[in-house]
Amino acid sequence: MFPFIKIPPTADEAWQPGPYDGVELLVLHKHEHSGGVTVLRKFQAGVTVPSHIHPLANEQVYVLSGEWEESGTVYTKGAFFFAPKGVKHGPHHAKTEVISLTIFDGPLTVTS
Repeated sequence: MFPFIKIPPTADEAWQPGPYDGVELLVLHKHEHSGGVTVLRKFQAGVTVPSHIHPLANEQVYVLSGEWEESGTVYTKGAFFFAPKGVKHGPHHAKTEVISLTIFDGPLTVTS
């Protein structure tokens, strides 16, 4: 049987603080062996996440709602963004509240 999570989440499946203020994560799936995670990610309007690197994972982002600016490009609902493992990207700026489906294919670690 496949694991699943109900959306909206129940109280024990609540949004958790992300690695930056104004960013929350809802873990949908965590791969036991690779450490990879699939999350819903919520950015509060006006939040800017500084440039950073994910040294252990590629990041794949599908924007579900809102407007997110990355290096001068505005991503809106339906946009896809890919950041290769070890490559500095950002800053991210949430022009509105943004919710994305984000997949990290390895452990979610962040360095500057």
